[in-house]
Amino acid sequence: MRYQNCIFDLYGTLVDIHTDEEKPELWEQMAVWYGQQGADYTAQELQQAYVRCVHRREQGTNILRRDAHEAHPEIQLELVFQELFQEKGVDAPIELAVEAGGRFREASIDYIRLYDGAVELLKALRANGQGVHLLSNAQRIFTARELQMLGIESLFDSIYLSSDYGCKKPDRQFFELPLKEQGISPDSAIMIGNDGACDIQGARELGLATVYIHSNISPAEPFPEADYVLPEMDLGRVKEILMQN
Repeated sequence: MRYQNCIFDLYGTLVDIHTDEEKPELWEQMAVWYGQQGADYTAQELQQAYVRCVHRREQGTNILRRDAHEAHPEIQLELVFQELFQEKGVDAPIELAVEAGGRFREASIDYIRLYDGAVELLKALRANGQGVHLLSNAQRIFTARELQMLGIESLFDSIYLSSDYGCKKPDRQFFELPLKEQGISPDSAIMIGNDGACDIQGARELGLATVYIHSNISPAEPFPEADYVLPEMDLGRVKEILMQN
C-alpha cells in the first residue's frame, strides 16, 4: 500500500462552508442573548469588544491568513466569549462561554455541507486499512459540533484542531503532532488540502506526499508544487490517488 496514512484538511477540502461574522443580525442576536445572561451590550458595542479581545489574544501569533472559516485558529475563542461576560461584571463559567461560541457560529454560518463523495472517500480508506487523520486550522468549539452534525467525526482515526495546541498549519510543530502521536512515518503518509501555503508547503517540508485540491474556497494563489494537483473539487479522483498500490 503506497499511502498507509492519509491526513486531511477539513474546510475547503472535505467541507464546504461560508461564514459571515460581519452581518448585523449576528451581533444583534448575540447582544440579546448576552443581555439575557446579565451582560448588557448593544450590538455594535459587543462586536467592537469581540474584535478587541480577539486582537489582544492574537498579539504575538503568526497570522498567515485571515480566512473567515479558519476562525482565529491559534487562540481559544471560548476564552474570548468568557471575557465578554467578565467585561460586564458577569462571572460566567466556561460552559456558558462555550455555549456562546456555539450560538455565534450557528448565527454566522450561511451554509455548511460536505463535498460530494466525502463520506464515501473516508469510509473506503478505512475499509482498505488505511489510517485516516484530520489536521485542521480550526476552533474546537465550532468544529467538534460540525463534525458531529455532518456525521464524519467517527470516520477519523485521530483529530487535531489547531485551537487545542496554540499553533497551526504550516507550523512544523502542528504537522509533527499526528506523526509523532500516531507513529506515522512521513514517507508512508500523504496530506490532502486546498491551501498551497498551509497544507501543501507545510507537508512537503516534512517529507509527506501531497494532494492539492483547488476548491471554491481555496485562497487566491498560484497552484503549489504538489505530487497531485486537482484544478477543481473531485473527491472521486482523490479516492483513486489515495487507494493506488
